[in-house]
Amino acid sequence: MALYDSLDYMQNHQNIIWLGATGCGKTGLATSFLMHAIEQGYSGRYVLFAELIAELYRSVADHSEARVLKKYLSFECLAIDEIGYVEVEPVQVGLFFTLMHQRHKKKPTLITSNLGFAEWGSFLKNDHLTAALIDRLTENSHVINMKGCVTLRPKLAAEP
Repeated sequence: MALYDSLDYMQNHQNIIWLGATGCGKTGLATSFLMHAIEQGYSGRYVLFAELIAELYRSVADHSEARVLKKYLSFECLAIDEIGYVEVEPVQVGLFFTLMHQRHKKKPTLITSNLGFAEWGSFLKNDHLTAALIDRLTENSHVINMKGCVTLRPKLAAEP
């Protein structure tokens, strides 16, 4: 709560990364942090990882990579949800790395993933770039491991 209330992650340009099983509240937490920052006057954007990757991939076809990267770099707070649900092509990994590298220590990125860092190589398919990406993402970050959390969905579905 102190991290949320103080907005230190915004002022210190720190990422927040939530790792955990599906349904344990990662998206809700990331969204609430993003909305809080926006309410305090920061610019922000929420995007699903699959949508971001698709947009970056389309930008290669029409040579608009710089414009698309500039758009995502312009947000003071960027929330990227559900990293790890889709596999990516090498050009997509490169563009995603470029985006994260350019935001590194300049603007906070809020990230959710259902996979632990050790599993990121399985969908990024480039061990060296995966290691470099994780290094940048975690160097100036708060990593919240929700591994022991239980999914909220079955309980909510059972209620009348």
